[in-house]
Amino acid sequence: MFDPKSDLRLPRMAISVVIASWNRRELLRACLRSLARQSHRSFEVVLVDNGSSDGSAAMARAEFGGLLSLQTIENATNRGFCAANNQGIEAARGELIALLNNDAEPGPEWLTELATAFEGRPEVGMAASKILVYEDPGRIDKAGHLIFPDGQNRGRGTGEIDAGQFDRREEVLWPDGCAAMYRRSMLEQIGGFDEDFFAYGDDAELGLRARIAGWKCLYVPTAVVRHHRGATLGVLSSRRLELIERNRVLLAFKHFPLSLLWLNCLYYGLRLGAGAWAAMRGRGEAAHFRGLRGKLRIAKALAKGNLAALALLPRILRKRRALRPLRKLSSSEVRRLLLAHRISLRALSEQAI
Repeated sequence: MFDPKSDLRLPRMAISVVIASWNRRELLRACLRSLARQSHRSFEVVLVDNGSSDGSAAMARAEFGGLLSLQTIENATNRGFCAANNQGIEAARGELIALLNNDAEPGPEWLTELATAFEGRPEVGMAASKILVYEDPGRIDKAGHLIFPDGQNRGRGTGEIDAGQFDRREEVLWPDGCAAMYRRSMLEQIGGFDEDFFAYGDDAELGLRARIAGWKCLYVPTAVVRHHRGATLGVLSSRRLELIERNRVLLAFKHFPLSLLWLNCLYYGLRLGAGAWAAMRGRGEAAHFRGLRGKLRIAKALAKGNLAALALLPRILRKRRALRPLRKLSSSEVRRLLLAHRISLRALSEQAI
């Protein structure tokens, strides 16, 4: 079991931090600076550059090659969050593998605190950070994840003022991929990210796959990260909405028990109706898409996402069947797990983003 006091005696690096990066050189620089200030010293950084055009990888090597144990992997094109993280995980040497977005800055105790989640807990395969909004660090971005029964997942506490309500170490559904830690042996057992997801919802798919395989996730409130929200594609990106919608459907068909899956359209309709009502009152995500043109953009993105999901369903259903040998939870146990970590319809439709 990992012991931070004896990490220098480990045959491999104790922790690997994988950063999948695409442009945003200045944010990456700040991210790497925050890693250089970590109190935990036995770690490496694997930077996977997804075809950046702003010299991000060269900057990282020039400025941080002497400060961090850094290796860089440079892709010719943007292969997506999933593929880049899989590359980084494959190259990593750590027994514990942390993921960190290039638009996130962890506090100096981040790695030390996250690593304690695995000490003496062989059932824990994932650890979740307390992620705060960078521009408003008194506000929660995510403290683990919740899910709605149609497959839409959201950060626990997203948009709430941080008043200590998430300061307890406890089990959560899965960590947000923005700032998470995984046990290597778990990833070797269940596999890495599903590259069909490309981006958004990918951490949910990996997390739910791990939970169904019997692994647990511990939330560590003292592992604090500040995150620039929506920096990848932007909150108002139609492509972002399309990917979220597509991957919601793929997640449900890949992992949901039939007792929830056949109700998916009902829950989806309820969520759309609640979202429309919230938007009329200037609340929730849809309120950011102003006017009739904005609402039509949402409708078009949702339609494109669902059509894209339909095209991938045969492949996803084959993957569902292939995962049967890994299952430790029964269908009824998966259903209870999802409903135990269910986000309310009101919170989902009115959350500030």
